[in-house]
Amino acid sequence: MTTHTWQVWAFCMVLAANLSEEQVLKQACPSCDDTQVCNCSAMGLDFIPSGLTVKITVLDLAHNRIKRIRSQDLQQAVNLRQLLLQSNEISFIDEDSFRSLGKLELLDLSNNSLARLSPAWFGPLLSLQLLHLQGNSYRDLGKSSPFSSLRNLSSLHLGNPQFSVIRQGNFDGIELLDKLWIDGGNLSQYEPGSLKSIKKINHMILNITSITVFSAIVRDLLHSVTWLEVREITFSIPPEMQLLRVMSSSSANKISFKQTLLTDATVPEVVSILEDMPKLVEVEIIDSRLLGTGRWKMQIQANQSQTLRVLTIKKLSIEEFYLFTDLHAVESLLSPLTQVTVVNTKVFLVPCNISQHLVSLEYLDLSANLLGDQSLEHSACQHGWPSLQTLNLSQNSLSDLEMTGKSLSHLRKLILLDISQNNFGVIPDVCEWPKTLKYLNLSSTQIPKLTTCIPLTLEVLDVSANNLREFGLQLPLLKELYLAKNQLKTLPGAAPIPNIVVMSVRRNKLNSFSREEFESFKKMELLDASDNNFICSCEFLSFIQHEAGIAQVLVGWPDKYTCDSPLEVRGAQVGAVHLSLLECHRSLVVSLICVLVVLVILVLVAVGYKYHAVWYLRMTWAWLQAKRKPKRAPPKDICYDAFVSYSENDSEWVENIMVRELEQACPPFRLCLHKRDFVPGKWIVDNIIDSIEKSHKTLFVLSEHFVQSEWCKYELDFSHFRLFDENNDAAILILLEPIQSKAIPKRFCKLRKIMNTKTYLEWPLEEDKQEMFWFNLKVALKS
Repeated sequence: MTTHTWQVWAFCMVLAANLSEEQVLKQACPSCDDTQVCNCSAMGLDFIPSGLTVKITVLDLAHNRIKRIRSQDLQQAVNLRQLLLQSNEISFIDEDSFRSLGKLELLDLSNNSLARLSPAWFGPLLSLQLLHLQGNSYRDLGKSSPFSSLRNLSSLHLGNPQFSVIRQGNFDGIELLDKLWIDGGNLSQYEPGSLKSIKKINHMILNITSITVFSAIVRDLLHSVTWLEVREITFSIPPEMQLLRVMSSSSANKISFKQTLLTDATVPEVVSILEDMPKLVEVEIIDSRLLGTGRWKMQIQANQSQTLRVLTIKKLSIEEFYLFTDLHAVESLLSPLTQVTVVNTKVFLVPCNISQHLVSLEYLDLSANLLGDQSLEHSACQHGWPSLQTLNLSQNSLSDLEMTGKSLSHLRKLILLDISQNNFGVIPDVCEWPKTLKYLNLSSTQIPKLTTCIPLTLEVLDVSANNLREFGLQLPLLKELYLAKNQLKTLPGAAPIPNIVVMSVRRNKLNSFSREEFESFKKMELLDASDNNFICSCEFLSFIQHEAGIAQVLVGWPDKYTCDSPLEVRGAQVGAVHLSLLECHRSLVVSLICVLVVLVILVLVAVGYKYHAVWYLRMTWAWLQAKRKPKRAPPKDICYDAFVSYSENDSEWVENIMVRELEQACPPFRLCLHKRDFVPGKWIVDNIIDSIEKSHKTLFVLSEHFVQSEWCKYELDFSHFRLFDENNDAAILILLEPIQSKAIPKRFCKLRKIMNTKTYLEWPLEEDKQEMFWFNLKVALKS
């Protein structure tokens, strides 16, 4: 076997191996096929699937049953950036399992069963930035630092219920962290200086129950933490508070207390410590409990903070909140505050003296509380909140909009007011508001109709989620209008709001809007008309699909703009619908059809006139009438020997010669003449039919005039019916003058046929032959 053959064989073997590995990977985790992101989470895997390639940058194996990571499992994934292994059952990791992951930036091993952490695991991870190790079973971090090689680490989360010891050197190698989270609810031993190696931590989260350990950690981090977040700690024993005095030297500018417990006995100490912190700007108390009524046993003794500006209290549980009526102990501490948030804390009143001491307050959020109309009037008393610019009173118990405006009207700097999710209902026509108010949120306030109570100074108005059917307020300064979730059927008029820039009419009853309506808003930059039931008419589609730049103006275009009708395009995107020519130009098409119908009628009339169609129709009707009558009248109904059919132009011969000859014969013949015997007032066609039916014979006097007469033609046809229907000799033809066959019109087809099939009598001009003519005629009449 040649060297070339060996090379080809080796290449084929490698290719086959790679294909088989990829097939195994595809079977274990189908989403890994030809993608950079491999999502294998919650698939019941108890191993890391083989076949991982260099293409993969994200591998998600969370929520499986993996117990071990072997050295070869991740060997090929050299370009991996994120490895998610949380919530498995991993208890063992080979020392060199991560040796090829030099580009890894995020490693999540949280919520597994790791009983120890090995520095060898993290040694090759030179690019690692985020490391999550919480929720395992290790009791300590080892005797040295497992993170010494992680020079790019920015976020570290560690700890678990068994985590109990932090030793010196455990954090060596880490100098700068954006976030450090230590979950040490049972941490009982901390060697001083263990965290001193970290020079700067932007956000430190400590979930520690031991005041002693907490104090020791804080001491090491006095000058390195910017934001200190304390979780699940209890401040209930006053003597323990002395251990926290070290915090007063901390240079942190933000302190957060989450899920903590405070009491009347410890609040003064905590406040005193916070007031002494030299750089503290913001304090947060979130989802915590306060046991007490505010009647603190000792007056808060502290120097007024020169730096504290922001106080946030969210979901603070005070079991006896209704007894909190006196907060004079903290009055002196409030004047520097510029931003206060007290949310979902059952606040029903802000004492007037407290409001008056908040002289620097610019932002106040009292949403999701119990403030009513009367308590707001007391809270916003004269000289209270003199610097306030933003006020949020949403989700309270306000019900009188006029009273709300009046209570706040003295706030000379108020710009933004949020009173949404209250229950105002019908509002008055006149209200009093702060002269500086520019933003007003009245969404979800059960307002059925807007009135001139709304201030003219507004630049932003939100009246979403009410029951509004129209909007016609004159607001010349308004720039933003939010009308979502109402009952509007058309866009508001542009004239009352000429400066509008942003408008939302999402989820209304808007069917369409025209080019003229859209272009009337000269300054419009954003229009949210999504989630309406649009009637996709031709005019609307033509405008919205061809208007230049409308895609940049319409928010949510094209996904959230769908047709509701016509039925055949319901649910389709407005931008993708194309109606037919008939649907789009119905009037034009109808007009064209009408013109064509008229032309066809004119053509038919012309053709009918040329080919005597009217004559044929009239004859057909008469024929149908005759057909409905009995084929032959009973003998007793026969009144005449013959019915004479002749042209008016031949009446002289008929009436003066033939009638005299036959009616004066012996015996005389009874003849039926239309002039004499037709019933007056009866339709002429019925007279013809009845006369023929009551006559034994039909006598036709043929001449050039006869073939030009329509009535003679009828009489001939009706006689012809009897001739053929009854197989008798009912018709007698008298040729008064010679007739050329070409002279007989084509419509007299029966006359032609009768002349070719029946013998007829010719009137002779010679007198000697006329006697024979009369003899033959009388014989024919008697037959």
